[in-house]
Amino acid sequence: MTPSVEAVVGHDFGSPVAAWSALLRPDIYRSVTLMSAPFGGPPPLPFDTARNPASDQPVTTIHGDLAALDRPRKHYQRYYTTREADPNMHGASQGVHDFLRAYYHYKSADWKQNRPHPLESWSAPELAKMPTYYVMDLDAGMAETLEPHIPASEEIASCGWLTEEELSVYSEVFQRNGFQGGLQWYGCGQDPRFQTEAQTYAGRTIDVPACFIGGASDWGVYQRLGALERMESHSCTDYRGTHLVEGAGHWVQQEQPETVVGQLLRFLSNG
Repeated sequence: MTPSVEAVVGHDFGSPVAAWSALLRPDIYRSVTLMSAPFGGPPPLPFDTARNPASDQPVTTIHGDLAALDRPRKHYQRYYTTREADPNMHGASQGVHDFLRAYYHYKSADWKQNRPHPLESWSAPELAKMPTYYVMDLDAGMAETLEPHIPASEEIASCGWLTEEELSVYSEVFQRNGFQGGLQWYGCGQDPRFQTEAQTYAGRTIDVPACFIGGASDWGVYQRLGALERMESHSCTDYRGTHLVEGAGHWVQQEQPETVVGQLLRFLSNG
């Protein structure tokens, strides 16, 4: 007898893991909830390449275009593939604890300037509309990017969704081990060689009940052009809805846990 689970739920990095789990083994994963990172489906597999060979040139020069802006910029995922990313963050002048505090604050609904919206195109001027935690200044590391966004002491004291004691659990481990383990994911994700296996599943859909939960103040919902719309219309054949939670940014399950749990229970009870 094949074991099964009622649902697989994933946030951020965990969202594509949950999506691929449901896509590949619907006999095991009976439903799926994705949070903060929409799943636009497997990468397409080109056909007719004998007469129309696939180009070896990149489809876009987005990284060069970002660097050429009047205010030169770079995408954070590209930065995270570089050798300097880990020592920059691990050795942040503000310390790892304050570095993480700023990261959590800057991407949350507590930073009131987070007002995300769909981008019109995958172009440098459009990407540059996103905050610098996604599209950084070209000459800044992430430590320098976040330092101006360390919240004031009264904001930290009033942050009920991430206390100093809770944050210390993370900061002590990252201080001890650094960030390189997690950064390896970006190196793989930016290398087209690692897309080949995923292309085997081109055209496959998630056919178990699926829903999406994100923060209404989360730019992550829109950072991959068209992914949300593809998920809603094509990638999931039994799609049960998109739920954007007010008062939450990227850390939706931490910022608004009762709302998220309530939505999960409603989804599961209707499955």
